Amino acid sequence: MKTSWRSASLVVSAVAVAALTTACGSETAPPASSQNVGATAAAGDYGNGASLGSGYDAGAAGEENAATPSKGAGAGELAVATNEELGEMLTDSAGMTLYRFDKDTADPAKSNCDGDCAAKWPPVSADDATAGEGIDKALLGSVTRSDGSKQLTVDGWPAYHYAKDTKAGDVNGQGVGGTWYALAPNGKKAQGGAGAEAGDLPGLSTRKDPELGEIVIDKNGHTVYRFMKDSPWPMKTACLNDCLEKWPVIEPVDAADTKGIDLKGSGPRGQGYVVFDRPDGIKQQTIDCVPIYTFAGDKKPGDTNGQGVGGTWYAIRPDGKPVGASEK
Repeated sequence: MKTSWRSASLVVSAVAVAALTTACGSETAPPASSQNVGATAAAGDYGNGASLGSGYDAGAAGEENAATPSKGAGAGELAVATNEELGEMLTDSAGMTLYRFDKDTADPAKSNCDGDCAAKWPPVSADDATAGEGIDKALLGSVTRSDGSKQLTVDGWPAYHYAKDTKAGDVNGQGVGGTWYALAPNGKKAQGGAGAEAGDLPGLSTRKDPELGEIVIDKNGHTVYRFMKDSPWPMKTACLNDCLEKWPVIEPVDAADTKGIDLKGSGPRGQGYVVFDRPDGIKQQTIDCVPIYTFAGDKKPGDTNGQGVGGTWYAIRPDGKPVGASEK
């Protein structure tokens, strides 16, 4: 990706290193790669929302029925289906949606979904997969998994079913954990018209929302939120365990991979774009020392379904301020 915001990466990186020397209430200088702040879990409700999952949907109940694809299920003749919100997407011969995982790689093809992950996201077998109408057979391939089985790939991306899709046309896996997306026929993410632009976005940037104004979005064009029960000074989080199923954390994003984000901060030491070492061991990006999240209920770029949820979740501005709420 060759865009103008990357041309200043060295300058921005230098700013980021300086920002990480003292910040967010820490009395000692952390390493340049992260802000190692001891966090205290606070009690509190995290609001309402669709319970979908974080990462590979680790907190999902795992219930399945006879209609759910099993691990290593075949695909048969692949087909192109049209979803009202997501546009064209790939399905197997039974009409079940195929997905890709952001933590996999396409070049070289590699799956990073095993164990419990593979139970919830069954790999699609490459053994009987063929290209149906509208699908370029040259894009179909396979990758050898850790158990020796062959998994279907589409333009290098390993393909999966989702255990919570129970009938043809279901797209319950779309956006889960901010890492799972329906596969488009060309191997990219099926995200409708806005999805075509998402592939060119930096890790964090901004967009003008017609109702909320300028808000932060992630690399997939999804709205970024903050939780009013979290604390930036010192950094603490009240979103743990089941909360993360609905509100996946934003993983660390290099300062050079941002556009329009305030990297300075307004705290006592004037630095706020740092990485938060959460009490559960997860590393989370912050803006102005405010931990940031996406919402599992946002299915496509431009959605703001998390705005105001529980009276505690709000879209975040480039300077870390909440949209539509006052800080106490």
